[in-house]
Amino acid sequence: MRAALIQLRSGTDMARNVAAASALIREAAGQGANFISTPEMTNILEPDRPRLRALARPEAEDASVAAFSALAAELGLWLNIGSLALKGDGEKLINRSLLFAPDGLIAARYDKIHLFDVDLPTGESLRESHAYEGGAHAVLADTPLGAIGLTICYDMRFPHLYRALAQAGAKLFTVPSAFTVPTGQAHWHVLLRARAIETGSFVLAAAQGGKHESGRETYGHSLIVSPWGEVLAEAGTEPGIVIADLDLAQADLARARIPALRHDRPIDLTVLKPDCVIVTSSP
Repeated sequence: MRAALIQLRSGTDMARNVAAASALIREAAGQGANFISTPEMTNILEPDRPRLRALARPEAEDASVAAFSALAAELGLWLNIGSLALKGDGEKLINRSLLFAPDGLIAARYDKIHLFDVDLPTGESLRESHAYEGGAHAVLADTPLGAIGLTICYDMRFPHLYRALAQAGAKLFTVPSAFTVPTGQAHWHVLLRARAIETGSFVLAAAQGGKHESGRETYGHSLIVSPWGEVLAEAGTEPGIVIADLDLAQADLARARIPALRHDRPIDLTVLKPDCVIVTSSP
């Protein structure tokens, strides 16, 4: 597998974002990539929630879905659109990752399970759950390239998700992201390398990077990590492409060296609340 990550700086214009992503996807295909992944919120990064809701369309009506389907078929490759903001069945949006097969059909779809609700030290407050409906199901795509676990951004902080997918057969994870700069500087590399090491899997994390027209700044540093935790390829903060050749047999080798996926044991958790003991001493 020759895998490519597309790093973007998506703005508030969907058509412009799709055009920018498509140009880089074509460039990566020209370099021989047969699996390409884009970041979270490939189609739009819009902090104005009412405007975003007005622009969003259901998957079947979304122009970016049609465009990327046609592009995957034209180029004849596996294309993971890291995530799109789409209209859901209810009032809220969905943050959905789509995997297109080389014939342009959707091979798998995954809705982000873990939603990012946080108050940052910078004063920035993010409440993803106010706008998005969280997903309910983990997704493993069994493709001719190998078994791929689909995840999105904040999911990376929940290692049980990756363990369950790896034990079900995943040897590669996609982690498309739009990470904030403070948390990216502190945790991006270590979390992604940890997910790779503890599951013996490749991790492909395509990212948004730089200062967006909305004023939001994302960390960038798209990463491809080996099952042994080595960083095989890394971007900076500018839009672009990173590529690495992957041999999924390395996942089997890593798991043979450290067979932790086979060593789970039931845990009987005991919570102890010892009585307070007051010790006094005589003069």
